Amino acid sequence: MRALELGTVGEMRERLNALVLAGRKTATTGLLAEYVEETEGLEFVGERLALVGNDGDHVATIEITGVEQAPFGQVTWEHAAAEGEGDRSLDEWRAGHRRFWEGIGTPVRDDTPLVCLRFRLVTSA
Repeated sequence: MRALELGTVGEMRERLNALVLAGRKTATTGLLAEYVEETEGLEFVGERLALVGNDGDHVATIEITGVEQAPFGQVTWEHAAAEGEGDRSLDEWRAGHRRFWEGIGTPVRDDTPLVCLRFRLVTSA
């Protein structure tokens, strides 16, 4: 079973995992370039992933319910809202994600390719 690591290690990962466990976070977004860099294939509908915590521990199992590729500037509000992180608008979602990716050294533009995943919680560990 492949692993899904949300955000960066520390408080961010703990917060995002808690949102998944509470059923509020049912989507996430990643950079297509990271898949290429890690030579990893995209997730597929029906695939189950181990959601991992800060120490690599298995905190839950999720099942992928949707996979789409979209440029950063074309991510929908439906997807952004499903991330469950409290953004009140698509502009707020975009600003937060720009800050995150710039903070880890990968600035994004409107045409930067993304992978938008939808999922459901199957079990918590």
